[in-house]
Amino acid sequence: MAKLIHKATQFSLQTKVFLTFLALLLFVLGCFIVYVNVIVVRPLKLKTEQDTLVTATKVREQVDLYVEQQNQMSQRILSSKNIFVAMDKSSSAHSNYERLKQIRIIKDIMFQAIGPSMNIKDISIYDNHGVLLTSYLGSGNPPAILNTMMESSQIGRDWTESGFVLLRQDDTISFVRTINDQNGKVYGYLSIQMEQAYIQNLTEGITAGDVYILNTQGEQMTGSEAGVTFANWTKPASDEGLDMDKDDNYITHSTSPSTGWITYIITPKKSVLGSIHSVQTMSILLITALMLVSFVYIFLSTRNLLLPIRKLRGQIWRMNYSNMNLKVDETPKNNDLLLLNEAFQDLMERLQQSIDREKSALHEEVKARNSALQAQIAPHFIHNVLYLISIAAQEGKTKVVSDMCKHLSDSLRYIVSSPYAHVTLAEELQHTRHYLSLVQQKYEEDLEWDICADELANEIRLPRLVIQPFVENCIEHAFANTAPPWHIRITVKQYNGLWALEIKDNGEGFPPDKIQEILTNIQTSGTGMNQTADRATALGNMGMINSVNRLKLMYNNRLFINIFNNHAEEQHGATIQIIGSLTKDFY
Repeated sequence: MAKLIHKATQFSLQTKVFLTFLALLLFVLGCFIVYVNVIVVRPLKLKTEQDTLVTATKVREQVDLYVEQQNQMSQRILSSKNIFVAMDKSSSAHSNYERLKQIRIIKDIMFQAIGPSMNIKDISIYDNHGVLLTSYLGSGNPPAILNTMMESSQIGRDWTESGFVLLRQDDTISFVRTINDQNGKVYGYLSIQMEQAYIQNLTEGITAGDVYILNTQGEQMTGSEAGVTFANWTKPASDEGLDMDKDDNYITHSTSPSTGWITYIITPKKSVLGSIHSVQTMSILLITALMLVSFVYIFLSTRNLLLPIRKLRGQIWRMNYSNMNLKVDETPKNNDLLLLNEAFQDLMERLQQSIDREKSALHEEVKARNSALQAQIAPHFIHNVLYLISIAAQEGKTKVVSDMCKHLSDSLRYIVSSPYAHVTLAEELQHTRHYLSLVQQKYEEDLEWDICADELANEIRLPRLVIQPFVENCIEHAFANTAPPWHIRITVKQYNGLWALEIKDNGEGFPPDKIQEILTNIQTSGTGMNQTADRATALGNMGMINSVNRLKLMYNNRLFINIFNNHAEEQHGATIQIIGSLTKDFY
């Protein structure tokens, strides 16, 4: 009986494996939930609250900018000394004619300071007794007595007649300041009437919450709903801050240093944290779906994993004395490690075959690019050479025709012979001499060239046809906007185990951005292996870059290319330097 109970309480191997994976899955789930709340949700919440505070600052800055514009407008009006004279004469005028004359002068000053464009309601001028003297437009219906407007506001009653104050009366906000000279003598008052709706429009569209702007006395200057007041309002202790009200609304405030206005933004909590709640909800749904899928996957995986063991156990239980000859499958059905090893060996063999094929394909591609470059050189200039030969023949210049035919024959023989074999720098320079001799027949005395090289050129190995693209670039582009004679100088130098090939012309040089473009193309093109199949290899397009790439293939990046414009005195044009190592190990 005890054996039966012990046997009944034991778990199967499948159950044990399933419970083990399930515990691991629950642990990962707990770590994921902690990660989402600590690493994702909390910083996102702080950032969202900070963005809400920044929004309040932006709203306040919009309003401050508008008020500052009115302040600058008032200063432009008061910057005219004539206004003090006109105000003084108008207050002491003995006749209406003299008073109207001074008022007209004041209006002219206002027009010159304001200009034709306005984003205000009106501008009014009061005398030193607070009596309306004149209005710029006369459409704002300003109060005839300034005190009636000042006494309607708490901040107006506290004004000490210095600086400016902002007062609200119905749908108008007035910018009021004294008109006084440097000695402090008060001549009157200037009032700029602004549309409360215009200021309210400045605060809309920036935030999803309701915006209210109060002055230092708690009077509402503008807001999302006109007339809304804050019950038991007290001035904030800090200039900027974020609080929560009893309805869980976020209240951010920002105090203006210039006007003293306090901008409040009341945003519902769900509007501020809506995206965060969405992240939490999506995370819960995602991890729940992942758990369900994982449960099913673990169950099926453990069952399939242990199926051969259960089959073997069933065969063992079926064996008895009467069927001792029961054949047991000797081939392991679940020897995954052996199968994996065999598959890995097979993968390695196939991978090696793929690498060999890829290396062979790249080698053939490089050979094809070299052949394409060489094959395109002949059509590039042979037509012009034959044309020049025909002209020289018509003119009876047999010596010129003979020389040109010899140069052309030597050039074509050099081009088509052994395209994959490397040549010496001396052979490459000799081909360049043939090419320049042919080109000179076209330009005659306008083109001058010289090639300076010593015996070192016989020791330097190069790919075939790498110098001609640089020389051809000088002829086709460098001298386009330069008066002849044109000069090309090719020099070979040696120092510190390096050789340097320098090609210099006296043309107009490269634009600065073109030099950077060429060097960038050379750097990004690598050795030409990664070039797309449809990239042109013609000399006029990619000849210089292809030449450099072919040199890199030979020198394993032990190569330096420098392109610069000549900046010495009385020197023009550009210089291209190709510097390589003389060490054989680098080839």
